[in-house]
Amino acid sequence: MKVKLKGKQVIVEEGTTIAEFLERTGEQNIVAVEFEGDLRDLQEEIPHSGELKIVTLKSEKGRRVLNHSAAHLLAHAVKNLFPEAKPTIGSATRDLPGLKEIGFFYDFYRKEPFSSTELKKIEEKMAYLLEKGVSFKRVEVPKEEARKRCKRNKFKLELLEGMKQVTLYEQSTNHNQFTDLCKGPHLQDSQPIKAFKLLDTSSAYWKGDESNPTVYRIYGIAFPSEKELADYLERKEKVEKRDHLKLGKKLDLFRFYGEIAPGFPLYTPRGKILLKELKGWMREINEKLGYKEVRTPHLFKSKLWKQSGHYEAYKEKMFIIPKEGTEYAVKPMNCPGHIYLYKRKPRSYRDLPIRYSEFATVYRWERSGELHGLARVRSPIQDDGHVFCKRTQIKGEVKRILKVAEALFPTLGVEEFDISLSTKPEKHIGSDKTWEIATTSLRNALEELNKEYKVEEGEGAFYGPKIDIHIKDALGRLWQCTTIQLDFFMASRFDLRYTKEDGENATPLIIHRAIFGSLDRLLAILLEHWNGKFPLWLSPVQARVIPIADRNHSYADQIVKKLKDSDVRAKGDYRRETLGYKIRDAQVQRVPYMIIVGDREEENNTISVRKRTEEEEQGIKLGNFIDRIKELIESRSLKL
Repeated sequence: MKVKLKGKQVIVEEGTTIAEFLERTGEQNIVAVEFEGDLRDLQEEIPHSGELKIVTLKSEKGRRVLNHSAAHLLAHAVKNLFPEAKPTIGSATRDLPGLKEIGFFYDFYRKEPFSSTELKKIEEKMAYLLEKGVSFKRVEVPKEEARKRCKRNKFKLELLEGMKQVTLYEQSTNHNQFTDLCKGPHLQDSQPIKAFKLLDTSSAYWKGDESNPTVYRIYGIAFPSEKELADYLERKEKVEKRDHLKLGKKLDLFRFYGEIAPGFPLYTPRGKILLKELKGWMREINEKLGYKEVRTPHLFKSKLWKQSGHYEAYKEKMFIIPKEGTEYAVKPMNCPGHIYLYKRKPRSYRDLPIRYSEFATVYRWERSGELHGLARVRSPIQDDGHVFCKRTQIKGEVKRILKVAEALFPTLGVEEFDISLSTKPEKHIGSDKTWEIATTSLRNALEELNKEYKVEEGEGAFYGPKIDIHIKDALGRLWQCTTIQLDFFMASRFDLRYTKEDGENATPLIIHRAIFGSLDRLLAILLEHWNGKFPLWLSPVQARVIPIADRNHSYADQIVKKLKDSDVRAKGDYRRETLGYKIRDAQVQRVPYMIIVGDREEENNTISVRKRTEEEEQGIKLGNFIDRIKELIESRSLKL
């Protein structure tokens, strides 16, 4: 067999393991490899000729291997301490509470949740196992043998049913062994895990299904050095102070009621203002870009989703509703509805590109353990758009969207972002050749704009490759917002046509795009990025008028009315509290401007202004103040 590594081809014998091959080449500090795009354990045999890429702890994939192994170390410790607990499933994850770092989790079935005391004992046992040193031995076994070894764990038996090839990992110290069902890959031993921390616990339903038993999840994170753990814990403390769930409650923006609607946010009047402002801004942008706003139903017959391919690729995340002998599904996407609007009449090449936009709530069954405030909900509000165009128009449309996104995020106070290009996933529709053409189209658009980007292999949508923009918040975390997905297939599935210049019919291409992405997630990002101190134009209350004494209430009323008449969101504070208390409360509520009026202001027909930055101005004419802040609001300035 011939194996390509770093551009050089090496001949290897059949039966050679990856570790044996790498030992001959002198490569070191490797935790796994990518072979023909698949992540593989070093203990595996090289299956056939192909290209091999090394994976170290400096890479994201290497950190995933480290944390995946730590998850199994956690299961090892729990099983030692609580023999009655049944390990179900665990892995590396980016869904850690609060921070978008690679960590790990493991779900266990037991009678009660893990207490903080138990969590500490588990940490101590993990540290003990690390001190002794744990090896991870990969073993391929027949399914029947795996059933025998997992016979006391119904959850593992259920997982076994869907497996074609069964692998176990035997973890052992000198006198302590634990075996788990897992595809891997894992570290060869625990030596690279130099530091770890168990972070939190939560409950979830097995496989996210409420009809299944409750399992209890433990989250943690592992690093190859103590310093990296210390740095992480420092960042985590900063994040907790800006937690959007705490800020959302304090600022009265939204609520979650898990007992009646888990994963579905309820927006208050103030929260709705934020959504309205963001939607209004995007409507202005869409209009300039030539998008026509539409509205489509929330519910369609399942046959539509079968035709689109969503049913096959996405069914586990869909809400399915049987009614009167017909199966319906709540929409997880907006594209099929927009496709039917395109189909409603004949189209010519002169009509293209056709651009539709829609602010729509879509519905996706996220597992309970994956939900996190507004950052991950089951009813995301999308600023969706679809472009129906010719192949020659792809690059121009993609470049326009990228330019708009680049110009848009600085208005939200976000200056840094990363761009990624995601390629064909394992579950996909269409031929490899068509995928290659589509991916090249997106790559060319990025390169013509001189954009730096990284390639995310296998992370595209099932119907096409995509470009994602990840914005960086004040805490250095990256969040996906803008997505541009190229689709060569769905138009064919729905038999979309347009008449070409020569009178022949042709199939258009579809560009799926969202600039904000999920408005819910964007609000979570902005809340934490700004620590609740939204820019003036976005703030639910832009000015709070505070009379010094009861006798100044009438004058304060006049100020509030004039501000509202000028489309400034203003509110009066007439509570029987001290002036200092009212000012502090306005500061806590992140109100941009406090307008203070007393006898002197009333006599001179002026106002005193205190900004939330604690700058003060006195003796200002209200008209001048209104002119100034109106300009700031209309220009969506970040200044006060």
